[in-house]
Amino acid sequence: MKKITYPLSFKIKYYLVFHFTTHFLSKENTLFMKNISVEDFKISDPISLKDVSTSLDLEASEKKKEKELNKLRENLSEHQDIMYAHNKYSVLICLQGMDTAGKDSLIREVFKEFNPRGVVVHSFKTPSTLELQHDYLWRHVVALPQRGKYGVFNRTHYENVLVTRVHPGYILGENIPGINSVDDITVDFWEKRFEQINNFEKQISDNGTIIFKFFLHLGKEEQRQRLLRRLNKAKHNWKFSPGDLKERDRWDDYQKCYEEAINKTSKPHAPWYIIPSDNKETARVLVAKIIYEQMKKMKDIQEPELDEAIKENIEMYKDILSKEVK
Repeated sequence: MKKITYPLSFKIKYYLVFHFTTHFLSKENTLFMKNISVEDFKISDPISLKDVSTSLDLEASEKKKEKELNKLRENLSEHQDIMYAHNKYSVLICLQGMDTAGKDSLIREVFKEFNPRGVVVHSFKTPSTLELQHDYLWRHVVALPQRGKYGVFNRTHYENVLVTRVHPGYILGENIPGINSVDDITVDFWEKRFEQINNFEKQISDNGTIIFKFFLHLGKEEQRQRLLRRLNKAKHNWKFSPGDLKERDRWDDYQKCYEEAINKTSKPHAPWYIIPSDNKETARVLVAKIIYEQMKKMKDIQEPELDEAIKENIEMYKDILSKEVK
């Protein structure tokens, strides 16, 4: 058989095309991330958490996801600057999830490009003595963001229908009239709390607070792996508490409480978004994308126009400054 000899130019072209397609179109170097819709994660109808996946393949490498997150957080930062100048809206980001769901690292990675004055983070832990002298919403009300700013609640007012529901004895510490024992905490008590939370969120929404509520949906096996990593890495040991295992034993109870809280309080003005969180990088991209896509819809958020009198005299102001003695 006669041997075919290809010209050098063809060999070079073949080499470039072959290596471009095999390298850059490989899974590790995906050029395009899976198209996702914000509406896929918003809760508009009742859901069952066991039917909602804790993982999502974005069909992109970790490098691609980081690049996408960089772009989103830069866009968010720029938009927050405009919102600050506009000075009519504030944004409240509510993060809930089981232990190790990734709330802290998500806050760090999503908001790292923000002007430090533009975002305030509050981590709500066990209520203090002072906080227990007020109603359960008080400490959240006083932490609400000012106009033009983002407020991030790391654990939120929903702890009052989650942890306290799994451990109703905590309610007794609130010293509520008519609640003298756990037996006094009836189904009606929780229904009233859901109503109070809905009213609270409607009131702040009507007055200019844009609300995002994210449930970082973590699988039980993934939590087990993350807890083990905390124990296996000495530098992360401080994050572990034996209480984490006790709470893990109540996993099903917590899932039930989360499910009911989400179903009863996801409203058009304050929707819940369920974020698959077995992969932290994926969860960060999803949260950043949802916030940015929704904020872009707020067409009235614009940089304020200069007063006409100032506009007319801009050249004069520049001339005054230019003539100053150096």
